This record gives sequence, structure tokens and C-alpha cells, in this order.
Amino acid sequence: MEEQQRRALRRGRARLVAALRVEPLWDPLEQRGLFTRPMLEELQSAGSRGEQARQLIIDLETRGKQAFPAFLSILWDTGQGDLAEMLIQECESPPVPPQRLDLQPVELEMREEKQRCGVFLANSSMGGMAAGIPLTVGKRSLIVTCPCQDYEMKADPCGHCLILNNVNFSRDSGLSTREGSDIDCEKLERRFKALHFTVLTRRDLKAQEMVLELLKLSRQDHSALDCCIVVILSHGCQTSHIQFPGGVYGTDGKPIPIEKIVNYFNGSNCPSLRGKPKLFFIQACGGEQRDQGFLVDCDSPEEEAPGGSLESDATPFQVLSDNVDEPDAIASLPTPSDILVSYSTFPGFVSWREKSSGSWYVETLDSVLEQYAHSEDLLSMLVRVARAVSAKGRYKQMPGCFNFLRKKFFFTC
Repeated sequence: MEEQQRRALRRGRARLVAALRVEPLWDPLEQRGLFTRPMLEELQSAGSRGEQARQLIIDLETRGKQAFPAFLSILWDTGQGDLAEMLIQECESPPVPPQRLDLQPVELEMREEKQRCGVFLANSSMGGMAAGIPLTVGKRSLIVTCPCQDYEMKADPCGHCLILNNVNFSRDSGLSTREGSDIDCEKLERRFKALHFTVLTRRDLKAQEMVLELLKLSRQDHSALDCCIVVILSHGCQTSHIQFPGGVYGTDGKPIPIEKIVNYFNGSNCPSLRGKPKLFFIQACGGEQRDQGFLVDCDSPEEEAPGGSLESDATPFQVLSDNVDEPDAIASLPTPSDILVSYSTFPGFVSWREKSSGSWYVETLDSVLEQYAHSEDLLSMLVRVARAVSAKGRYKQMPGCFNFLRKKFFFTC
């Protein structure tokens, strides 16, 4: 096996150990001549599923030149294409040189924010300085203050915006046509173009086609841009997850976990977006529960109960059959940063859509962006969206977000 392929296996080992389903692999590994039956029996006796997977990957590195492509083919054949994609990405990525941290006694280089941030040197006896963060070095302290608490948004266009709009689903999927989704799509196309984003829309994609579009976007060079946005309009479901809950369906009825989508754009997989905001807007159900709400004393006018045109994007939750090797699963995932995932509904609940006017969430999001995008930060606007949507209808819906942004995000400078 070539060194590049060995490196890909080593870098992806933790994730493979966490997620690899080993049972379907034994026969294909023997048929392809990668392992003999006694060798496979020894692997199967290694202990838990995770231990079997770990030993398999270690042994795989000792196989011949055809072992790596044959293993990728087996992963695809056994429905584990996401792991094959991960290994391909690792194989294409250049090796990361070891990072050396040089500590200077009284100097701190601010690099990207050097021109916008202040660095002050003071004796440690000055005590608390509320304006900055004290970094003690020996008997002296560095007080670092940064008045720039907002993401920089100076590029024009600001960044790419990919909208995946699934309306028509295959008959075999058992999923209904999402009438009204084209209205959502047109609103968001206009809105993000007005906010100086380059908008690309793709309609009615199968799960694998969605993955390819997302990978294509994540592999672009975003160095000259300040942001990236992904919008997904589809049916959704609950999924097993570690970071971000929920999944969205391709038109073939195959689900894609949200956390898989998000991780295509993290700092490890998309270096040109490191330190830049990556925003995801998901209009899909998080489950099939219908929230009937509870009584409160308030001045908000009650809206009419949903009519006959009201639909949800819910599909039942499907539990994965394999046990998850939790410690390895947690350790294998990078810490997310500069990421915000906005969901149309609380995990586990349905998301409502009107055939004539589109979904509650997108309609409200578009309206709030139109009124406040030039004056308020994104989180403040999402609170407005949540408040407005939660007041609608007899059935209730509660939008929310998973926020891992480090600064305030404004759509304008």
C-alpha cells in the first residue's frame, strides 16, 4: 500500500473505528483476496465491534497496492459510502506539518487582526483590567483587547450560497411532494442575492447527488470570500448523532445526517473557510411529533388553526442497528467553530409548510432579513424568527439553532 493511502487510513482511523460496520465486510474481504478466512476469524475474535474495526484498519495497511481501492469499493457496496468519501478526502489532503508554538515573553502577534486589535503591556500589579484579557508571562502581563467583535464582511460577493430544494420524491421513497417549497426557494434566492451572495440552486437531487454538490462547494477556494451559506429544503427525520441532530432526505428517500453536511465545511475539510462563518439553514422536520403547545397569559393575538393546505415534512425516526463506540466517536470529531445551524423546528417535531405561501420558517426568515439584515446581528434576527413562528397556528413550531460562532455576524460591514 502506498504511503499516501496508509496516511489516509491513519488519519481516518478514529472515525472508522467509531462508525464502521464490520459484519458486512468479512465475505467481500475474503472474496477480494485481501484476507484469508483464518485471518478474518482472528479479526472477529478481537473483541468488540470497535476493536475489530481498529485491528482491521491496522492490518489493512500491510496489504498490497490494490488493498486501498478494493476496500473503498467494498465500503460503497456495503452502504458505507460516507466512510469511503472520508478516506478519499484524507488521501487527497496534503500531510499537515507539526505545529511549533513559540512563546515570546512580552510580545504577542495578532496576525489577521493586528491592525484592528490593541495589545497593551502592563505590570501584573495593575490587577484587573476589565477591558482586556490578562496573559501572565513571568512578572509581567499582556492585556489583549479587541474592539472588533464582528466577523469581517468586506468581500463582494460576500460568499457562496448553495440552495438544495427537493420537491418531488420517488414513488419508492414513500415521501410526498413538497408543494410550496419552490416559493421558499425563490424567496431565499432573491434575499441572499440582495445580500451580495453568489447563489446556486439545485432542485430534486438524490442523496448522493446532494453529497456531491456539497463536496464540490466545500472543495472550492473560498480564500477571497468572507462567508458560506448552505440552505436545504427537504423532508427530514431524526437520526443518531453526536454533534448536530437530524437528517434530510434526497429524492430517492435516503437520509443524509446534518452533522455529515456540516462537517464537510469544518476547518479540517475546508481550509479556505477556517475562521470564517459557515451558516446552515435547514427547512425540514426534525421528527414526527406535533406540538399542540400550552396555555399562557399573553397579549399575542391567536392565529387561525392550520387549514387543509398545511403540510409537514416529517418522516419516522430510524434507529441504526449497530452499536456506537462512543469514546472513539467523540474523539474522532473535530471541535466545530465558526458554524451556525439554524433549524426550522425543535429536534423531534414537525415543521409546517403552506402550499400557497411556503413554510412558516422560511417565510418568517425572509421577512426578518428584509427588515433587519442591515441593522441587527444574525442571532438577534433568529430570535425574532423564533418568536414569530412560535406564535403561529393551532399546532406549534419552535425554530432554534446550534451556534458555534465566535463573533457577532452581520450581513453588512
